[in-house]
Amino acid sequence: MRKRIYEIIEKADSNDKASSIYDISMLFIIVVSLIPLFFKKDNAVFFIIDKVSVVIFIIDYLLRWITADYKNEKSGKASFIAYPFTFMAIIDLLSILPSLSIINKGFKALRVLRMIRALRVVRVFKIARYSKSFKIIANVLKNSRAPLLAVCVLAFGYIIISALIIYNVEPDTFDTYFDALYWATVSLTTVGYGDIYPVSILGRIITMISSIFGIAIVALPAGIITAGYMNEIGHSNIDENKDDEDII
Repeated sequence: MRKRIYEIIEKADSNDKASSIYDISMLFIIVVSLIPLFFKKDNAVFFIIDKVSVVIFIIDYLLRWITADYKNEKSGKASFIAYPFTFMAIIDLLSILPSLSIINKGFKALRVLRMIRALRVVRVFKIARYSKSFKIIANVLKNSRAPLLAVCVLAFGYIIISALIIYNVEPDTFDTYFDALYWATVSLTTVGYGDIYPVSILGRIITMISSIFGIAIVALPAGIITAGYMNEIGHSNIDENKDDEDII
């Protein structure tokens, strides 16, 4: 029984209709559960949507928890302990907790805790569990984590150094080092809000150099992800062809 539940909720077989129906249904529920977040005021319909969806999310969470040993067979019974600490389990839990909040609106001191409602937006990340496209992107990021990490380190170092240089070149323009970091980040991404900018000739020269190098650094992740995506699509097509051959 648990094995069959696992096959349905984890989509073990592309030809499993029950699993496909489950994935489509969960995608629909996730999207519907986000509708109240587009409005400032609550009403009876939104209340029902929230409560029904959170009950379904709780059931889904529990089903995944009781079948965790099938997902990670190497860990055995330890899978039940480790599951709540996995990334997707944390996302699931964060999407559930805000709807279970029983904060009394009459207590002014507790009103600040209403911001927990904003955590419901993490439900959109649950889509990654049921969408094949998101799974492909997740695999791309996982397989390309080494070069992407190298680019992130490069970008972070470039921001730190650029901010340090401009902060010392124009101390009157940048009151704090954080302002310089903000400028360096905006320059690196070539956004250019224009709220903080250098006024000296040397400062402007540094800005131009920073922007030019920023274009190159920002372009690197796009190339890495694109190459990884194409490879993943190729592997996915090969696997699908093998499945079709096995069926024939």
